[in-house]
Amino acid sequence: MTTEFFSFEPYHVALTVTGAIVILARWLPRFISTREPAAAPLLILFGMCAYWFVPGLPAVPDPRIAPHPWEIASELTVIVALFTAGLRIDNLGPALRWFPTMRMLAIAMPLTIFAVAVLGAGVAGMTVAGAILLGAVLAPTDPVLAGDVQVGPPHEGEEHRVRFTLTTEAALNDGLAFPFVYLGLLVALHGLNPSDWVMEWFLVDVLYRITVGVLMGGAGGWVLGQVLFQFPRRSALADTASGVLALAGVLLCYGSTELAEGYGFISVAVMGLALRRVESQHQFHRRLHDFCENIEHALTALLLVALGYVLPVLLADLQWVHLFVTLALVAVIRPVAGWLSLIGTHVRGRDRAIVAIYGVRGIGSIYYLCYAGRHVEFANEIQIWSLVGLVILVSTVLHGFTVARAMEGIRSNTAH
Repeated sequence: MTTEFFSFEPYHVALTVTGAIVILARWLPRFISTREPAAAPLLILFGMCAYWFVPGLPAVPDPRIAPHPWEIASELTVIVALFTAGLRIDNLGPALRWFPTMRMLAIAMPLTIFAVAVLGAGVAGMTVAGAILLGAVLAPTDPVLAGDVQVGPPHEGEEHRVRFTLTTEAALNDGLAFPFVYLGLLVALHGLNPSDWVMEWFLVDVLYRITVGVLMGGAGGWVLGQVLFQFPRRSALADTASGVLALAGVLLCYGSTELAEGYGFISVAVMGLALRRVESQHQFHRRLHDFCENIEHALTALLLVALGYVLPVLLADLQWVHLFVTLALVAVIRPVAGWLSLIGTHVRGRDRAIVAIYGVRGIGSIYYLCYAGRHVEFANEIQIWSLVGLVILVSTVLHGFTVARAMEGIRSNTAH
């Protein structure tokens, strides 16, 4: 057998390029600014450059044709991010501090879904089902890419009202967008005849699934807390710093909630909140947070580079109307909906503007779109993917390169 030197296997080319991109995205910004580097947009942009300029790079699965690997990768990333977001919250009370979060979830998110759906149907020419799906996919803010605006790790006390609102919103709105994804699926399957499906949608997809997600998450957090901290008391598992065990508990909670037909995204976020209430001052919470955050960063980096590899393919079908819808969402719809929803709260002025503006879109949108595409074939699926890809790119770049300066004025004290 003759050995061929320098064969440049595509797999090894991909490993080399991906490693170089991750290092460069973290390293190069240090030459320009001492702020935390805006790695997320650079990971995507460098991935796109690699697609165009690096020969021998293997083809990344097109999510429109093969959504399942993208769904699994994005799902795992969001699960870890949601649990970590819940784990960050040091203090749940007083109840008043949750008022802005509830307003963002109950007012800003439905307004965003409605406005995007109207643009999708009226401007982009999508079907009603496709427009509803587009609104549901793009409405939730992303817990994965919003780390720069969230509260600090456990016990650091960085819970200014802006950070608290953005963290809790990102932790909960991913799961709360799911009923609207199901609404899009129902309209695609049964048509725009609410009498046929509206009661089942409300009772099952809204009330039942949300309730199960909250209850399973609360119970899962309490049970995991007992396993880690209480039994056996003299030889607690938390003293071993075994983050793998806690992560296994998160997967157990998510999987069992999905088996019970609840919303797993809600359950793992609530689980993080509940677990912090058990031995809240124990240092294991910080170690667990750092362990999960490292996993989240690793998964995110690989997923964003892969997204950069495939974005040129998705954007090949882009139309000018897609750019209009994208800019309308990022620059008008989300800021206006957020601003209006916070009227009457204690979040005012510059703080209100930051909460309203910094609703980055990203990994969660990929998951929802893959999930929907795997269950129902939408007439506008190519359009939706082009639009969602552009929104993620624009949102990540604009928010990623401006968030550090915007958050400089935010005091790192506990919100009141």
